[in-house]
Amino acid sequence: MLRPKFSRHGVAVMLILLTGCGNGLITNVGPDYQTPALPTAPHWQTAQPAIAHDGDLALLQHWWQRFDDPVLSQFLTAAQQVNANVAEASSRIQQARAGAIGAEAAGIPAIDGNLAATRSSFSFGGPPFLRNQYQIGLQANWEVDLFGSVARQREAAQSQLESRVAAWHDARVAVAAEVANAYLDYRQCEVLVKLVEADALSRQHTARLTAIVGRAGLRAQADVDLAQASAADGQHTLLGQQGQCERDIKGLVALTGLQEPEVRQQLTFPAERVARLPKPPVFTLAALPAKVLMQRPDVAAAERDVAEASATIGAELAKRYPRLSLSGNITPLFQNINGSALVLAQTWSIGPSLSLPIFDAGKRAADVEAAEAKYTAGVARFQATVRTAAKEVEEALVRLHTAEERMPLARSAVTGYSASFNATEQRYRVGFGSLLDTEVSRRQKLAAERVLAELEQEQAAAWIALYRAAGGGWEDSNPAQPQSANSFKDDAS
Repeated sequence: MLRPKFSRHGVAVMLILLTGCGNGLITNVGPDYQTPALPTAPHWQTAQPAIAHDGDLALLQHWWQRFDDPVLSQFLTAAQQVNANVAEASSRIQQARAGAIGAEAAGIPAIDGNLAATRSSFSFGGPPFLRNQYQIGLQANWEVDLFGSVARQREAAQSQLESRVAAWHDARVAVAAEVANAYLDYRQCEVLVKLVEADALSRQHTARLTAIVGRAGLRAQADVDLAQASAADGQHTLLGQQGQCERDIKGLVALTGLQEPEVRQQLTFPAERVARLPKPPVFTLAALPAKVLMQRPDVAAAERDVAEASATIGAELAKRYPRLSLSGNITPLFQNINGSALVLAQTWSIGPSLSLPIFDAGKRAADVEAAEAKYTAGVARFQATVRTAAKEVEEALVRLHTAEERMPLARSAVTGYSASFNATEQRYRVGFGSLLDTEVSRRQKLAAERVLAELEQEQAAAWIALYRAAGGGWEDSNPAQPQSANSFKDDAS
């Protein structure tokens, strides 16, 4: 029996030809992918905040760490571990990774083996014969990628995997921003509670003094009633604000998955952070809009979806071309009859097969058109995502710019209304002022203090929005590894 003989170099050359070196042996049909044009302006249209510094976007990778707020870091880490969107995005990565492995294996020879043993009896009118058979089979099959079908499928699968990874990062960024804003809301609520509490105590003090001088006949009953109403109104406002803080705690419990007693304990330690807004690290977007937006995970995911659609066009187009495969098998068979010595019967085969598409009633052509339509839709979706991303960055810059301009005015208003209230209250207490004027002045002072506190929250929230809009630092995390307890101390979300 003739047996083919291959040198070690000959086998290597054949495998290279069979796998096509990652490309079609003849050509790769279909379009070679190019990133679509980004519909962005050459420069940012809104002025950067004057207080910002650190223009290197790479510094955003450690943005959460630079908050220097261990409570926020703990909440961010806990939320990542329980968020359903993050878990779902992670599972999609595993699915895409399996698809990428399958596409990679499609261009590599597949080898299967089998073992079989049979015992049979047969006769020709005389004593029966007993036959034992033992078979070992080895089959191999290769698809020679002539026109890039396998290469395009591999390209599409890899692009899909990269898209899923970017989507996972986008889910993490969204969760981090949501938790940070919820934490900011609670700290803001604590600030307002302190303001309202101080105001309520002042009203109660005024009501008590007014009642005393009223009983002495030095104040009209109308002033006594007004002072008591003001005290009740202050207490009503305080209870309402405290209720809002309780609702904010419930929201943090739901976001982080932590038990409520643990959340409450975290929020009260360390004591110096109670009723203080976190200070987001400031930065500038020194890079051009196109560079900034392309590092956003949602934009990156949309761009990778376009790349996948482009590769799919080539994969579908390759189905309209001939396909070549090479298969072979080796099947040794050992058998004996009536306990005699085993006899080896060996067979092998190897040979190519060529598949030629002749008639399919237009199905392959329709599949190519469908892939092209998907690509066109993907480009439109990608460009829409870029426009939305640019809008979000510009809006965050507007929020920061507006807050920066309003902050001195708000502080000046608090200073002025506080001085006016102190003077009005002092005149009232010495008997030269009106209680009505005092209460009007009190409300003006409290309103100015609330505006300032809300503006400080707006400024902090705008920094968080700008960080999310710029997509800072998301590419550093590894979706294949679980999040550690210090994940938000070591990198950005």
